[in-house]
Amino acid sequence: MIASVFGGLHHFFHSNTWIVLRAVLAGVVGLFWLATVFWVWKDARRRIADWRLLTLATLIGSVPIFGPLIYMLFRPPEYLDDVRERELEIKAIETRLGAADLHCKVCGCDVDADFLVCPVCTTRLRAACSVCSKPLEPAWQVCPYCETKVAVDSPVALADAQSKTRRLRTRTPTSPS
Repeated sequence: MIASVFGGLHHFFHSNTWIVLRAVLAGVVGLFWLATVFWVWKDARRRIADWRLLTLATLIGSVPIFGPLIYMLFRPPEYLDDVRERELEIKAIETRLGAADLHCKVCGCDVDADFLVCPVCTTRLRAACSVCSKPLEPAWQVCPYCETKVAVDSPVALADAQSKTRRLRTRTPTSPS
């Protein structure tokens, strides 16, 4: 009886069915291995900028079974696009913080540092130099562009964003009586 069981196994492992099954299984394992190598290459391309490190990561990822696991342990934590986006956001925030946020004191419209009058309410913001016509700050006594003495005019001072928010906070709402 034991001989018949082992004899049946012997016939199965020497049959064409086993040969086809073994070839299909080897094909699935090979396809899975190629898929993991492709995944490592694709993921490393999104995380690593240097082509030499990308090649090294792909070679490490091509080691069967342990390669993708080793790559996953030591890969960079962020995508390159996320790093670039974060750096751009930081640069934009720094630009916003560094730039003077100027507003017209009368209407509150945004104005540039070189505006002489407010484009909305036409309030005079700065005096112009009599020689070179460049905008002058109220405290200047000499034009820094052409060294001309500044005539004493008193233009309306510009309000920055902080003083505007301070004004809004200090106002108390009037209650109807």
